Amino acid sequence: MRVPDPLAVAAQPADALVNSALARLTQGISPASVIGAYLDWAAHLAGSPAKWQELLVKAQRKSSRFALYAAQPAGSWEPCIEPLPQDRRFEHPDWRARPFNLLQQGFLLVQQWWWNATTGVRGVQPHHEQLVEFMTRQWLDMFSPSNFPLTNPEVLRETAHRAGANLVQGALNWWDDALRVAANRPHTGLERWRVGENLAVTPGKVVYRNNLIELIQYAPQTDEVRPEPLLIVPSWIMKYYILDLQPHNSLVKFLVGRGYSVFLISWKNPTARERELGLEDYIKSGVLAALDAIGKIVPGTRAHALGYCLGGTILTMAAALLAREGEERLATLSLLAAETDFEEPGELSLFIDESQVSFLEDMMFTRGYLDGKEMAGAFALLGSRDLVWSRMVHDYLMGRRDEVSDLTAWNADATRMPYRMHSEYLRRLYLGNDFTEGRFMVDGRPIALSDIRVPIFAVGTERDHVSPWRSVYKINLFADTAVTFLLASGGHNVGVVNPPNGFAGASYQVATRGTEDRYVDPETWHEATPVRQGSWWPEFAAWLDAHSRPASAPPPMGAPDKGLPPLHDAPGRYVLEE
Repeated sequence: MRVPDPLAVAAQPADALVNSALARLTQGISPASVIGAYLDWAAHLAGSPAKWQELLVKAQRKSSRFALYAAQPAGSWEPCIEPLPQDRRFEHPDWRARPFNLLQQGFLLVQQWWWNATTGVRGVQPHHEQLVEFMTRQWLDMFSPSNFPLTNPEVLRETAHRAGANLVQGALNWWDDALRVAANRPHTGLERWRVGENLAVTPGKVVYRNNLIELIQYAPQTDEVRPEPLLIVPSWIMKYYILDLQPHNSLVKFLVGRGYSVFLISWKNPTARERELGLEDYIKSGVLAALDAIGKIVPGTRAHALGYCLGGTILTMAAALLAREGEERLATLSLLAAETDFEEPGELSLFIDESQVSFLEDMMFTRGYLDGKEMAGAFALLGSRDLVWSRMVHDYLMGRRDEVSDLTAWNADATRMPYRMHSEYLRRLYLGNDFTEGRFMVDGRPIALSDIRVPIFAVGTERDHVSPWRSVYKINLFADTAVTFLLASGGHNVGVVNPPNGFAGASYQVATRGTEDRYVDPETWHEATPVRQGSWWPEFAAWLDAHSRPASAPPPMGAPDKGLPPLHDAPGRYVLEE
């Protein structure tokens, strides 16, 4: 599918002003996109008498099931409907007592009926069907009996036990949060986490800086290191230190401790001045500039390269550019929860269509960037059951506060995205899928994933709504080289931040497809590949070891004689910019 150049049709200032103001009310979601989806669904439903008949029959059956359930003595029947496995709202035993069992069973039956009503309507565009089903589910979740104090038995029990102190404390929690939002201050508990003090503390030096990146070189922790340096490219949507949280769960520290000379890109948090930076700038001034600097510090050897999320996408594009030019600068390519094909990007695609992208462009046009807090709103909506409603019940009705974790603190440290880059990324990758389909141009010529010949290690995570593992797995279709694919338990963040002895029950599956092996579809792969218990980090380190030469003396910190003196202690300056 061809899409226009992202900036070929410039946003009109008047349109941008109106849509930018509207976006503040809708958390960046295009009303036109939602309305168009519902009109498509409603029009086709109106012309589907068979679907109406089916829904009428289902309503009658569900009503009968509920009536029979309600007529039985309490506790004598199994529920007439079970929540989905990921729905934990009604797990407490009190939900099985009257009248709360009737409330939750009735709600789940209504929710199931609306799923039947919003799916399977013949003629509706698939994207519109997904959006209507998703938005309807969000609206229904607002009215869940778990969200109200008089219909939630857990809240009533807590209120009786604490003589209403939970509601008083919950009101204080709400007031504190409201004041902090109004004053643009961090949420309660984030103050204890400080980058460079108890986050991102692995010793190192900034050895290179340009207008887009700082390159951190980490100090060796072993007497000898592998000759091949390792470059880590994180996503620019969030700060890099998800890979260097605390010493016990830092992937950076783990790899340094395994005898690797680790370098890492810290992206600048852009402002309106960087509005014209595009994807090509992130490839050249980001990944390639970092490799140039590493080549001066550790000359005469290829580098391992590892990318996380969109950092993996941009790293793969840089690797394809190097392959096109015949530059053999990489030893291996490792991709953590990183998509290269965007044909099936999961639930995130609900917010990416022509209407939505145009709306976002108008939002960005007035400021020159997209604020990370607006991006966070979309992610929160994807997981609203856990991130919004369950938190509301926990903090405001139960009157509790959980201790803020390091991962939560990182997640709250939002970044901005330049106008041009974000527009290009949405249009050329998500809408157009230009990279995988061979249309993404660098210096006027296309780059192709199939040109990459170095071994690839790709990691997907089971519950990833940002980079679904089946989409990540599609690297097997497009890469003309050996691919080791690993599927880790957990989600997009927890599945990656998975240190040894870190999470009970962590597991993974891993298998390698050689250059002569036939393609295996993801479902067959999943069924046939044995499950291994524990963290996947040692498995990855062993793969790196197998593609590295014997260890030798570590390289110097920086290269002052080549114009790369150490500039600053890690974590550097860019990561501290707000």
